[in-house]
Amino acid sequence: MKDSSAQALDRTDLRILRALQGDGRLTNAELAARVNVSPATCHRRTQRLFDEGFITGVKAQVAPAAVGLGALVMVGVVLDRSTPESFGAFEGAVAGMKEVLDCNLVAGDFDYLIKVRVRDMADFNRLHTRQLIALPGVRQIRTFFVIKEVKENEPLSF
Repeated sequence: MKDSSAQALDRTDLRILRALQGDGRLTNAELAARVNVSPATCHRRTQRLFDEGFITGVKAQVAPAAVGLGALVMVGVVLDRSTPESFGAFEGAVAGMKEVLDCNLVAGDFDYLIKVRVRDMADFNRLHTRQLIALPGVRQIRTFFVIKEVKENEPLSF
């Protein structure tokens, strides 16, 4: 990314970003009409937003329960050491786990907060027993089953 600061974006760029956050399936012609520029200008600006890293991708949001992944679990992980090597080993192992949606290094009671999607509690128990507790450097895991998803994947506000 050349310059990711909001100051590098003008009003038209911001309108394009907002529109695509709301609906990534807009055609270039629809997007151009929505932001009030020509299709050629819209295409050029959108391509620049991709090229400069303002837009990192466009993908479908799949309903988890519809594909058999109805349980959302938040997992707090404490490592036995806080060293670059232990962080690197842990992060490398987590990166290969398909059940892990998000993994964030955090400040506070945990070293990492992990977001996991599984079929149900029994599926999570298998994941916990076979993989999570065996991750490199794990000293403690705290599990939080999500009862209700109140707000999920909300668009950025800018």
